[in-house]
This record gives sequence, C-alpha cells and structure tokens, in this order.
Amino acid sequence: MKAEITVLAGDGIGPEITEHALNILNAIEKKYGHEFILHDALFGGIAIDETGDPYPLKTRELCKKSDAVLLGAVGGPKWSDPKAKTRPEKGLLDMRSDLGVYANLRQIKTYPQLINNSPIENAKLKDIDILFVRELIGGIYFGEKEKTDDYAKDVCEYSASEIERIVKVAAELSMKRKNKLTSVDKANVMATSQLWRSVTTAMIKKEYPEIDIEHLLVDAATMHLLSRPADFDVIVAENLFGDILTDEASMLTGSIGMIPSASLGDDNFGVYEPIHGSAPDIQGKGLANPSGMILSVAMMLKHSLNLIEESNDIENAVEEVLSDGIFTADLSSEDHVSTDEMGNAILSKIV
Repeated sequence: MKAEITVLAGDGIGPEITEHALNILNAIEKKYGHEFILHDALFGGIAIDETGDPYPLKTRELCKKSDAVLLGAVGGPKWSDPKAKTRPEKGLLDMRSDLGVYANLRQIKTYPQLINNSPIENAKLKDIDILFVRELIGGIYFGEKEKTDDYAKDVCEYSASEIERIVKVAAELSMKRKNKLTSVDKANVMATSQLWRSVTTAMIKKEYPEIDIEHLLVDAATMHLLSRPADFDVIVAENLFGDILTDEASMLTGSIGMIPSASLGDDNFGVYEPIHGSAPDIQGKGLANPSGMILSVAMMLKHSLNLIEESNDIENAVEEVLSDGIFTADLSSEDHVSTDEMGNAILSKIV
C-alpha cells in the first residue's frame, strides 16, 4: 500500500513520542512492503512562534491532501495566556472543523500488568474494553460565545443530522463488537439532550434493532463508569460529555499515557493522537510514555488504511513489552525505563 501521512509533532513531549511512533511506522513499512510518504508540518504553539497561527495554511493544505494525520501534542505554559491573540488549542478546534473529523474514538482497555496502577478496586477492572465515540465538531465548544467583564455565554446546539451522523458511527462499531450501546445525555434538563435521546432512540429502533441500547444521564454515567466499568462496551456522547467522560475513564487503565485516539471524518480520513497533553514539566527528561502515540499509529493503520494485521502487530508488541515488565515512569514509580528504552523495546517486537 502507498499512503501519504502528515506528521504534526507539536509541542512539549510531542516531538519525543512522535519520533518513536515514526520508528514503528517505518518498521511496519519495511516488514509488510508498504510505502508511507511522510510530510512534516507546523502545528500548535511552535506554529504560533513561527507563523502567528497555530494551524497555518501550509499545514492545512498538507493535511487535506493526506490519507491520515499523526499528531503528537499541543500547548504549554508559554502560550497559556488567556488574553493572547491566539492559543494552540484553537488550532485543534480549527483543524477538526476544517478537516471534518466529527467522530472521536477513544479505546479504554485495561492491561493485567497495570491493574495495580489504577485507583479503582482491582476486582472491577478485569477485562475492561470500552470504546468511546465522542461527537467532535458540534455542541458547546463550537457554539456562539460572548464574554464581558461581568457576563459570559456559551451556546450549545445540535441538529438531528449531526446526531444521526455520530450515532451511525457508534452503531456500526457496536455491530462489530457486542451489539451493546450506551448513549449519554442530560435529557432531564437540556433541550439538546432531549433531541439527542429522541433521535438516537428512533434511529437504533429503525436501523439497528439488533443493538441493545441503554440511555444514561451524564451524572449517572460518571458514577457507573467507576462502579461497573466492565458492563460497558460502546459509549456515544456529545462533545462536552464525551470529553469529560473519556478523561475520567482514562484512570481505569492506570495511566493516561497508554491511551490512543482517532478523530474520523468521511472516506476513512482521520487524525490520530494520544489523549494526554504536551506535559511540558517532563519535556526532554526521557520520562514520557510513547505507548499512547504508538497505539495511535495502530489505530491509523486500522481505521484509515485498513491494515488490520499490521495494526494488530503493533498492539501485540505493546502488550508483550508490558508482559516483559518494561514500564515507563508513569507506569512504575520504582523500576522504570526511559522514553527511548520503551520505544525501542516495542520496536524490537516488530522488526
């Protein structure tokens, strides 16, 4: 296969973890006889420093002509002034909207080797494999905003077509798993959630009658995620709720550094990134965990390039390294390896 991939290393630990992700991608390319054409581009804080724009025109053009985008991390205290003309996070919102990536997938999976790292009771963590499907380019993050010294307003809006689009993604993924779907809303008080629930209910009943659907209010969902996490399979939620719930669920795994994500649009295009931030406090210290970034490459191979065997190869390599007792600092406070050692250990399982 021949594919073009735009690489946005970004800020903080982004370049460090991206380096190891590209080593893995290069190994897959050689092992399976593919051709991956890589385009490096500026994004985030470093792009603001160079161009004044977190998502410059050249980067936009490269992303749009690529089959997929790999993103490291963005942001940091250097660009955190709320009064700044622009911030790295604006680049994220602009990119998602510009590229039409409306479905964010985050897989929360527990590894037996890391169960003791989680603050949740071990007995509740066995065999957890939850796939979150978060609507990404609508809702309160993209609604009308107004702010003065003594007043502020954020508008949350959803159309039936936007809801149907994301529920379709969740339902199709559910059909490939356990035919079990949980939809999260706040239908007892929010008009957008009332529409969300009615559209979702009608769509599943008409188009996916095989699926067992459960509706949960978002406050109840936050509790059930911790009290009965193994009961969930696919969870679909609007933008704000999905953002909060996936960060909460990351604690089930023992480390946010292990979690990849995919932001998908039409025609299999996607943006792939770990869910952790830029972690400027550990930048350059060899403490970053590259696993989430490497697993994001696995998601890219699966969802955008349909290279299932290659994706499984990467996922298996990560699991083998954990089974060997090799951990980065976020996974073990006592005996841990550096970013480079972890990346190279995973690489050794593939080449």
